[in-house]
Amino acid sequence: MMNTNEKMIQKNDPLSVKTLAFALRIVKLRKYLVNKEKEFDISKQILRSGTNPGAMVREAAYAESAADFTHKLSIALKEINETRYWLEILKGEYLTNKGYLSLDNDATEIVKMLTRSILTKKQNMRKGIQE
Repeated sequence: MMNTNEKMIQKNDPLSVKTLAFALRIVKLRKYLVNKEKEFDISKQILRSGTNPGAMVREAAYAESAADFTHKLSIALKEINETRYWLEILKGEYLTNKGYLSLDNDATEIVKMLTRSILTKKQNMRKGIQE
């Protein structure tokens, strides 16, 4: 029987699906920035911060404790917020408004999902609920 954390890595987990899809979009953005725009600095930063949330969600699925779980998701939250910063910098010169809004909307949705997951886990920890 899988615990709640292990269920996160299943393909039907919305947070896992969303962060993976976002990471793949960021990889495509990096390729575009490097190959078409010859932009190397910000593209490297956004590649790191934009792919990290998915990796942290995967790591959280095998966290050693509830505290470790929330810590990993908190790192993912910091990284997705950093990605939003880099998107703002790219807006206009390298990204169309439509492209920016699409990526930012996905990032915002991930922020909300991570925040809900962290808060729920912390509430359950305070209540002593074991998962």
